[in-house]
Amino acid sequence: MKKSLYRFLFYRLMGWKIVGTIDPKIKQCVMVILPHTSWHDFYLGIFTRGITGLDMHFVAKTELFRFPFAGYFRWMGGAALDRSGGLNKVDAIAAIFKERKVFRMAISPEGTRKKVTQLKTGFYYIALKAQVPIIPVAFDFEHKEVKLGAPFYPTGSLEEDAVFIFSHFKGVKGKVPEYSFEYDPKNSPFI
Repeated sequence: MKKSLYRFLFYRLMGWKIVGTIDPKIKQCVMVILPHTSWHDFYLGIFTRGITGLDMHFVAKTELFRFPFAGYFRWMGGAALDRSGGLNKVDAIAAIFKERKVFRMAISPEGTRKKVTQLKTGFYYIALKAQVPIIPVAFDFEHKEVKLGAPFYPTGSLEEDAVFIFSHFKGVKGKVPEYSFEYDPKNSPFI
């Protein structure tokens, strides 16, 4: 019932479509969401999760998982990021992958909804450390498409892998087009 409602709202009323699939056999991955230019990306993610029927997750600081919002954030797919014990973010998130059989983590490497010229590299090193694929996911507002890309296992060569990863996002425009990240192979896309 809920899936049918999501499809009706997303496809019929909003005029969006999902292009591509995520193989349900892939139980763990890092989903790189680009561009992230607006709060509207949140509900597109919720619709995509509901329509595909796949559990999708995010991480947030531990403080958000306290009363009164803890239950809501867990229900939405959240995992508390515990950095106690001297763990950095990459190690702490890689530990979550080890604890869970199913963990498809969505992350926006821009780190903000504003315009950036370089991205944070955490998504890459999390996937490398957890030994899980990266799946590029584009929210293309110009064409009203959520584009689900092919899984890609990082090789350890960040700059070389960037060429493949960012080819999925070529020409994609976010809700606020002027904030959309644009990959330029002549310059490093990373901070």
